[in-house]
Order: sequence, then structure tokens, then C-alpha cells
Amino acid sequence: MTIDRRSLIVAGLASTLTARAGAQTPPPVAVGALPPGLPQPVETIDLWPAGAPGRPAKPPVETVNERSTDPLVTDRAVFGITRPRMAVFRPDRPNGAAVLLTPGGGYRWVVVDKEGYEMARWLTARGFTAFVLFYRLPGEGWAAGPDVPLADAQRAMRLIRHRARDLAIDPERVSAMGFSAGGHVCASLSTRFDASVYQPVDPADRLSAKPHSAAPIYPVCSMDPAIAHPGSRQLLLGAAPTPELEARYSPDRQVPADAPPHFLLHAEDDDVVPVENSLRLRAALKTRGIPVEMHLFANGGHGFGLRKAVGKPVEVWPELWRAWARTVGLG
Repeated sequence: MTIDRRSLIVAGLASTLTARAGAQTPPPVAVGALPPGLPQPVETIDLWPAGAPGRPAKPPVETVNERSTDPLVTDRAVFGITRPRMAVFRPDRPNGAAVLLTPGGGYRWVVVDKEGYEMARWLTARGFTAFVLFYRLPGEGWAAGPDVPLADAQRAMRLIRHRARDLAIDPERVSAMGFSAGGHVCASLSTRFDASVYQPVDPADRLSAKPHSAAPIYPVCSMDPAIAHPGSRQLLLGAAPTPELEARYSPDRQVPADAPPHFLLHAEDDDVVPVENSLRLRAALKTRGIPVEMHLFANGGHGFGLRKAVGKPVEVWPELWRAWARTVGLG
């Protein structure tokens, strides 16, 4: 992948001026005390300097729900996102690589901890700079409808690149990782990175949105009703989408010849998002000659992330990803 260096320099200068111009929106915060010892992000990057495009006439209200009853373990979920943004996690010793994280939530909400902050902490402990994306939800009235999450993901990739110098990262080594419905966001980004889903707003939008590599984890990949996650499908496309819509928003049917390398992971006993989602994406990537590594586990269920993988064979998955990342030159 080639980045326009001149555009990068211009965009970097613009980003510095933008950052100085005003404060960014804080990360989503739930009411109540937080567990001691867990670092919470203090740095964020708003995606849209003049506000997110296509705002509904009656915008939703951002709401954070704490779903955990354990005072030492948070399990937050946020919906009604009107100011999409990234929470930034910087490592003590950057290795120059970055990962854009898109947590799941079935397009009903965006999970904060399990597939967001926990994964970001794991990555930063190993030198990666991590960005947890709080993307807009397609069922909340935005004008772009089903393209809203992809627009935010594209914009996020471009912003990371145009701030690369300030973030101490290599703009060529910005990867994507997503989980469940966030895996759909990730796979949409890795297959439709060139799709025109919003009007450019500043020099950052001259840069590529194509990730260096992509890791959809137990992802929603197909809108085929035979294997689709019903909730994600309905919130994304409505109750009765046309075959054309189903095809457009099925990443397994949108793989371009220049898609990036992929790492796929799924548990075969997943009773929420059938493993056939990942199998179809792998088959499509192989047909196109795109490098792909896939790991299937007999047990693990859905949504294991890091915390629910402990004590099971699937707990090795982050190190499998890290070993693969080295093979594709990420870090």
C-alpha cells in the first residue's frame, strides 16, 4: 500500500492546528465508580470537526449502560453516539504499528470494555498504539443509513494516518481489528475501503482508508438470512432488504483484488454468529488470492474477547494474532 507522502505532511499540519483549536469529546463514561488499577483513556480524537454528517432531526442521546454487577469488572455499552470518536491508548515504548479496534454490540450499542479497552491495554503492553472506535449506529436515523459505521471507520483510518507523526506511528502500518458486529465494520473497511460513503471534509480525506491488514474476530460477514446475525441484519438493512442490499453489505461478496491480508478467528460452537460467516469470507479471500490465516476452535461460544477465553484453548488467540502480525510486517 502506498501513502501519498505530500498529502500526509499537509494533513499532519492541519491535524495539529485542529487539535489545538478545541477540546475533544471525552470517552463514554458510565455513572459510578471504576475499578482501581485499570487505566482509563484520557485522550480522544473526534472524527468530524464540524459534527458528524447527516445528523437526524431528532438526534439520539448518548447513553452508557453498565451491565456488570461485579464492582471489580466493568462491562459498559454505549448507544446514541452523536459525536463519533476514538479513545487513544499509547504504549510506553511504541513499535510504530497501530490497530483500530471496532468493538461489537450487534449494532444496538458499542461495547466499551470487553472488546475495546481490554484489547487496547493488551496491545499497548506489546508496543502497539491502539484506537477504540465509538462509531455511529445504523438504526439511529443518520442520513447515510447502513453506511454510517463504514464512514466512521474510513474517517478514523485517515485521521490516524494524518496524525501519524504526533502519534509516533508508521502510517503504512495501521491495521484493523473488530469483533462480532464490529467485525462487520472491520470487514467492511477491509473490503470497501475505497467506497465513497461521505463527502471529504479536510486534507485527511486525501489519504487511503485501506488498513495494512485486518482481523475480523467472530465477525458478522454475511447478510444472507440463512447465516446472518438477525439483529445486526435488521438494524443495518431493515426488515425486508433487497437482494442487492444484502450483497452490498456482505463483506464476503465485496472482496476486491487489492484487499489487505486477513486474520480470521471463530469458535465452531458460536450460537450467535454462525461460523459460516468466517468460512465464507475466507473462501472469498482465497478466490481473490488474498493472504488469509484462519483459526477455528471447537469451543468458545460468542463474544469471548479476552476475559471469556481464559482457561479455554481459545485463550491463545491473541498470541496467534501477534505471530501472524509479524508475518505480514505489522509488528
